[in-house]
Amino acid sequence: MSRFEAWTRTVVSRMRDERRDAGAGFVEYAGLLIIIAGIFTLVDSLGLDNLISTAILNAVNDVIGG
Repeated sequence: MSRFEAWTRTVVSRMRDERRDAGAGFVEYAGLLIIIAGIFTLVDSLGLDNLISTAILNAVNDVIGG
């Protein structure tokens, strides 16, 4: 059996197992929160918050004709 076949069988067996994602949700949510917090920190530390707000305001005014 090739390595690819062994890997495929392992993945398929884990997908069909009743405990396929047990405990993975917390880790995924924690990672997502860390990434989002990092993005907000980066935007704030670079001073891009006013630039982004102004760009959004201008885009909305262009759409609504204000």
